[in-house]
Amino acid sequence: MDDHAQLDPRALAFYTRTLAALDAAGAEFLVGGAYALGRYTGIERHTKDFDLFVRRRDLDTILELLAGAGCRTELPYPHWLGKAHCDDHFVDVIFSSGNGVAQVDDDWFAHAPPADVFGRSVRLCPPEEMIWSKAYVMERERFDGADILHLLRAHGAALDWTRLLGRFGAHWRVLLSHLLLFDFAYPSERARIPRRVREDLWERVRNEMDAPSASSRVCFGTLLSREQYIIDLITWGYRDARLEADGPMSRENVAIWTAAIGKPH
Repeated sequence: MDDHAQLDPRALAFYTRTLAALDAAGAEFLVGGAYALGRYTGIERHTKDFDLFVRRRDLDTILELLAGAGCRTELPYPHWLGKAHCDDHFVDVIFSSGNGVAQVDDDWFAHAPPADVFGRSVRLCPPEEMIWSKAYVMERERFDGADILHLLRAHGAALDWTRLLGRFGAHWRVLLSHLLLFDFAYPSERARIPRRVREDLWERVRNEMDAPSASSRVCFGTLLSREQYIIDLITWGYRDARLEADGPMSRENVAIWTAAIGKPH
């Protein structure tokens, strides 16, 4: 993948300056987004942003480093995303996901493969964590399912499926939904998904078929789209799964994230 092709020279200078500043300070980060996807799938997609993934505990330090390098920094979404701006370009400094589920932790770094981006040695977000974080993005204006299917096509047989299943936990149905779409999109590539994974997930489906429905009226759709299930909460009286006792977000963060509907993240 040619990082320089079709990329604005000012954006390239900004991104390389950002990486150099973080490297010089010994900061730990992972490269994600379009550049990681390109390494894993060969799909080139240049955007106006550059995605860096960090632990939450490192966020403030990294934003301070970028501010010292001449960037204008902000924390528009306190539950998952900071930004560093330079002219029309920006770096997203990501420590979780928009629904609060896919928090960056030490395991992201433990399994991060090395790569060369813009001529610098970096580490990429692991494909398992990319699949996990992208799996919930099902908005009207954005659906990351194709990215997931392309990752599965390229690396399905080599993925750490035990870790990936563990990432989804009780949300395993979300993963299963993408595996079914993979079978639909790539009927000739179904063997790329290990049989044991399919058997595990379908056994879970069989085990719950005769179980009684949940008595609690909680809508988990809000983990998939911040907008499309608002009617469920306001009109139909469902509770928001993001705000349950084990939910990933606070009321304040839900309000901020909801108010930003229609705006670029």
